[in-house]
Amino acid sequence: MSDGEAVRLGDPVPWFGARTLAGGTVDLHVQAGRWVVLAFLGDMTEPRAAEELTQLMGEAALFDEDKLVVYGVLAAPPPEPIRAALAEACSAALGFLEDYAGAIARPYGGARRSIVLDPMLRAVANIAWDEGHAATLRGFLRQLPDVDASAGVELSAPALIVPRVFDFQLCDFLVGLHEETGGTDSGFLFDRDGKTATVIDHALKRRQDMVIGDPQLRGIIRDQIVRRLLPAIERFFQYPATRMDRYMVSCYDSAIGGHFFRHRDNVNAGARHRRFAVSINLNSDYDGCDLIFPEFGRRRYRAPNGGAVVFSCGALHQVTPITRGRRYAFVPFLYGEADAALRAANNANLQDGEARYEGGLDRLFPEG
Repeated sequence: MSDGEAVRLGDPVPWFGARTLAGGTVDLHVQAGRWVVLAFLGDMTEPRAAEELTQLMGEAALFDEDKLVVYGVLAAPPPEPIRAALAEACSAALGFLEDYAGAIARPYGGARRSIVLDPMLRAVANIAWDEGHAATLRGFLRQLPDVDASAGVELSAPALIVPRVFDFQLCDFLVGLHEETGGTDSGFLFDRDGKTATVIDHALKRRQDMVIGDPQLRGIIRDQIVRRLLPAIERFFQYPATRMDRYMVSCYDSAIGGHFFRHRDNVNAGARHRRFAVSINLNSDYDGCDLIFPEFGRRRYRAPNGGAVVFSCGALHQVTPITRGRRYAFVPFLYGEADAALRAANNANLQDGEARYEGGLDRLFPEG
């Protein structure tokens, strides 16, 4: 979509990131998996903008973090009394975005309109301001179905479940190794000023990771993945993976509220080489801690003990909170030769202190 072109119904919309009046940030791609309203309010000192917001807030009972989120897009900084009131009204289902340079509004056709997105972030309504705008928007929001019924049929995420990838003996050994040596608090990648760094935020992720450095153990793991998982990936996804990032066992512990909030694995500047994420379960004695792909509904996915769930790193996903016990998993990323070159080039996008990629140790088919 070119700059300045209005969205067309049915088309995916451009993603953006923006600051909110409450001091946080919003990345549109993470908002997928629920209905999204983008209300382009313009200048809140104008009476029409205030009236349109008042009308929209008349449907506040419908705003719900799990179904319908609303973002008011502001074209000018509001004066302090208005700013304080808007910031106070913010919640998990309502926010106000600073778009003072118009970077968000331009690709969406400009201000003075409301655009409604479906759970896959495609435009399903584009309502310009006219005499009937408020009534039309409110009526549209009232008839929105639940997310699981948004497509009219039940959806399944494009995830592959492959049983019996790791031997049970290997699963037990890796679990025991983690229990014996422990793990370190796990962060996630975050971009700031074009540079990628690891950030710890327990509200978004709580997990303990143990990196495997022993060459012999890495060889055993690699052998079972090459023989038992790669053929299925090549057959069903038509992708010949040749590299694997991370030999790591992760633990989600109910005692500390293990979970991982919704995210994508390849949007950061230092992670664009990743093609497929793999989650191999190493045990089964736990509750919760399942995979959800919000763009495709609330269905939960879980691999059997020793089995893998494989999915595109571009898919929005989350790990639900673990409610009993501990879940152990082996969680690598797969990619190819061209992606390895991209990973090496992306060293320049890593903040100081982040580990640089040197190549070689990630080969699934070692030379010779």
